[in-house]
Amino acid sequence: MKVMHVTYDMRIGGTEMVIKNIIEGNVNANIEMSIFCIEAPLGPWGEELAQSGICITTKERRPGFDTSLIKALRQHIKENNIDILHCHQYTPWVYGALAAAFTKTKVIFTEHGRFYPDSTSWKRKLVNPILLSFTSKVTAISKATSEALTTYEFIPSCKIDVIYNGIKPVMVKQNEVHALRSQLGFKETDIIVGTIARFDPIKNQLMMINAFADATKDQNDLYLLLVGDGEMRKALQQEVDKLGIKNKVIFTGYIAKPANYLALMDVFLLSSLSEGTSMTLLEAMSLGKPCVVTDAGGNAEVVTHNTNGLVTENDNKNAFAAAISQLTQRHEMRENFGENAIEKFEAQFSAQKMNEAFQVQYNSLMPSVQ
Repeated sequence: MKVMHVTYDMRIGGTEMVIKNIIEGNVNANIEMSIFCIEAPLGPWGEELAQSGICITTKERRPGFDTSLIKALRQHIKENNIDILHCHQYTPWVYGALAAAFTKTKVIFTEHGRFYPDSTSWKRKLVNPILLSFTSKVTAISKATSEALTTYEFIPSCKIDVIYNGIKPVMVKQNEVHALRSQLGFKETDIIVGTIARFDPIKNQLMMINAFADATKDQNDLYLLLVGDGEMRKALQQEVDKLGIKNKVIFTGYIAKPANYLALMDVFLLSSLSEGTSMTLLEAMSLGKPCVVTDAGGNAEVVTHNTNGLVTENDNKNAFAAAISQLTQRHEMRENFGENAIEKFEAQFSAQKMNEAFQVQYNSLMPSVQ
């Protein structure tokens, strides 16, 4: 069975991690996987997979609707005898479904997340049923994403399977984590909340910072660790200055391998306005971190309120601040939520669980190859 993943590129991101985990987690010798990227540059994960022997093809699409890309994809499918085209996100699906139309190649479309605010168009209402007729399977990374596909893309809910993102558990060395704590100037008694994300309006870190400012009024030992970079960095730093909490907030900048920073956090925060299934949230759970998240997208499916974290109303600063205070002031609650986080991660969000689910999808399309 030849499975080819069609995606934008293989830079570092959530969709790319899913593809990487599916390929690296493939233990079936009867399944051969490859990647076709429709944008350049390829990205570090793509280069890493190529070095390991995975066949990766890049055909950079032209501006507008690129019919030559459809032709190139179709030719590649036929020349390489591709059985299944696994298209990740909407645009790769458009090109992939049209390229595979009227061939023996089966198409799977996986939606990884939605824009905020979500929207649709009359073009999609006309085009999507046609694309769907050339598509054998549709999957979504959360129930919220599945509902969005039905509402905005006109794909019947009965045709969509939910397959949650899965990752390998994060591994850290405690001596390195302790060394980082000292390096950043934290005392053993300090309580650290934080996040790892790009600084983007969709992540709503402005609300997070304001909520933290409220929570820290009653807790002198509370600190906020912001790992990442992006277009909102200057605005976030200005907000910290305006609130007078500069001595309580640490901006680390972009960190290529932030596992130790995540391990340092007592509570992981995710304040997104929109979210699919956050990979960093899953990483935090794998480390046994209790979480405070907004009720956006798949967050409330990953974090069960009052079990492995607290879920607050979207973009509600007061509720987010209250949740931070509740968790940071109650050590026993943090410990219980942390244990529950590991249990839920292993039961639902491991790379093995995701890979097993996609194996079922692939085998249902090619039952003769097991």
